[in-house]
Amino acid sequence: MTDCNEYQLAGWEADALVAGTHPDAFSRLGRHPVPNGTIVRAFVPGAERVEVFTLKGKKPLVELKSIHQDNLFEGPLAASKAKQGYHLKAHRGQDTWEVQDPYQFLPVLSDFDLHLLQEGSHEHAYKWLGAQVKKHQGVEGTSFAVWAPSASRVALVGDFNHWNGAQHVMRSRGASGIWELFVPGIGDGARYKYCIFDASGQQLPLKADPYAFGTEYRPNTASVVRELNKYTWSDDGWTAKRGTLQNREAPISIYEVHLGSWKRTWDAENPFLDYRALAADLIPYVKEMGFTHIELLPVTEHPFDGSWGYQPVGLFSPTRRFGKPEDFKAFVDACHAADIGVLLDWVPGHFPEDDHGLAKFDGTHLYEHADPKKGFQPDWNTLIYNFGRKEVANYLISNAHFWLDEYHLDGLRVDAVASMLYLDYSRKDGEWIPNEHGGNENLEAVDFLKRMNERAYSLESGIITVAEESTAWPGVSAPTHAGGLGFGFKWNMGWMNDTLDYMSKDPMHRKHHHHQLTFGIDYAFSENYVLPLSHDEVVHGKGSLIDRMPGDRWQKFANLRAYFGFMWTHPGKKLLFMGGEFAQEAEWNADESLHWQLLENQDHHGIQKLVRNLNMLYRQTPALYQQDCVSEGFEWVDGGASEDNVVSYLRWGAPGDPPCLVVCNFSPVPRRGYRVGVPYGGYWEEIMNTDSVDYGGSDVGNFGGVTAEDAPWHVKPYSLQLTLPPLATIILSHTSQ
Repeated sequence: MTDCNEYQLAGWEADALVAGTHPDAFSRLGRHPVPNGTIVRAFVPGAERVEVFTLKGKKPLVELKSIHQDNLFEGPLAASKAKQGYHLKAHRGQDTWEVQDPYQFLPVLSDFDLHLLQEGSHEHAYKWLGAQVKKHQGVEGTSFAVWAPSASRVALVGDFNHWNGAQHVMRSRGASGIWELFVPGIGDGARYKYCIFDASGQQLPLKADPYAFGTEYRPNTASVVRELNKYTWSDDGWTAKRGTLQNREAPISIYEVHLGSWKRTWDAENPFLDYRALAADLIPYVKEMGFTHIELLPVTEHPFDGSWGYQPVGLFSPTRRFGKPEDFKAFVDACHAADIGVLLDWVPGHFPEDDHGLAKFDGTHLYEHADPKKGFQPDWNTLIYNFGRKEVANYLISNAHFWLDEYHLDGLRVDAVASMLYLDYSRKDGEWIPNEHGGNENLEAVDFLKRMNERAYSLESGIITVAEESTAWPGVSAPTHAGGLGFGFKWNMGWMNDTLDYMSKDPMHRKHHHHQLTFGIDYAFSENYVLPLSHDEVVHGKGSLIDRMPGDRWQKFANLRAYFGFMWTHPGKKLLFMGGEFAQEAEWNADESLHWQLLENQDHHGIQKLVRNLNMLYRQTPALYQQDCVSEGFEWVDGGASEDNVVSYLRWGAPGDPPCLVVCNFSPVPRRGYRVGVPYGGYWEEIMNTDSVDYGGSDVGNFGGVTAEDAPWHVKPYSLQLTLPPLATIILSHTSQ
């Protein structure tokens, strides 16, 4: 043994250790060799005396003596026990408690991991940063690691140390900017934050963990340790086949859902159905309605309900509003068991300024640009990520991979891509900074998006990424090796805006806006498109879909039925926001449930039945989906009948598959004997009529089908004399020569 007097602390060091201000606590606390043995030093707030035990020992090895009035203790260890793990038992009066000393442990992150994190190429950053429940040096606990390169010191605070910023000061890993600490004895459910001091020593607001896998229920904001390996997946069959179900030649019909308002409880304190209750209710509904996918508005943790998830703070955490991580995994697994894919709205473009979030994380503009001309998004009063900083780009790319890998999601719909691509997005002259070539393209964001897509598609088989991009940026859904951004699909915002505007017109005036129906075909095959009638179209005073239709009540419903028929037969995959499938009359309100009671009315029930049948027909008819993204799948028969408010076109599948003829009559006038050219003679079966009485229509139609006449029309060798119902879409399939 050694005499402790041979290893005395300087007075300032003892004061600094108990205050949590020592520049290198690991060099003084824990177990250290001294000239004639080993010494243990521990900071144990509230203790009067402290004993040292081996991990399984029942008798103390040594009692540490107090060397500071504020609970700093030290003492020698026998040479035979010097390399063993130990734990402490603290005493105060009659009270005793166990203390696991974090300062006895070596670092968790390897030098190689630090190197990859520094250069922004760590494919699994989320497996090392944040709070990782693990066994380290034979001891169960949680390792914490956070990137804060400009911090003078960082402490871990939580319910395990009474939020004391002096007790768990973290170890600096030098130039990497990483601070880490392994804390034995804590695990799933522990609440924590980081107490960060800037370069001048000023304490910042307590920060949530950027990589936290769990969070408290809002309005509380602490991060929560979550062990992610608690769930056993059963979806191998789904993941093996999803590549064939999510490509350009597959039928994809997406039901967009805000989980907080699809259905709600009557509990004012907690009005949300949890993930497992949603799995039991939502998934059978989506399956019955014939949708192939669910797209979730962001479930990443967000402090403000009114942001709908689009201002996330916990980018690695499924929101606690609906349950724990294993509950969300169970929801995704149940979707896959029902052959339903799950897409997540993902928000890598900006983040809110909340004090506990990423803003000025270590006292500097770490995650965001310092200059507001590049770092502030005026539309949403949010901060813009610094995509050019390697560690920030790696954080976001790792997050994309995390959701696809850890939660088995089938794709990401990337929000607000246009705001990322353009430096002058929503900015006036003088409010933005040109790129190095003098242009308005955000070259750093472009590079980030390409790398994100390359990484996602290379690491996860069969997934898709979808861009919400509202401009004419070329090649959004083209491969990166061909100069594109690398997305699988792009939302067709132009089609959505044009056709909704057309449908809002009184039929008397539609002939003057006919181009809004037909223009979409001019660029329909320039990208792999999704046709979106999304949540953005039923909020902020726009009204509901049914409310935007003109005419009396019957005409409103007929217009919407005709429009859905047009949408489901137009080239492009389909997306419909919840409530649209039964024509909710009120604008969407995120603070209340959908108005399910409307289904007691036959008009609304008819719309729901139509959407179900359109989905089923779409999935069963290759001509309606197989060549969605190539021009060979579409052919105008007559796109110029503006005086009649009629369009007619053919949809083609693979060679040998029967084509479909689609005729849309957007006037309230039934048209009898309306001649339309077709490529083949024989019988054309009417497989859909949105005016059917089953859907609430007037039941005008063609009695099941029409035989082609040997009368050339519309540059076709044959023609059909059709009855066009008012405000309706009919679909006919060629069945025989």
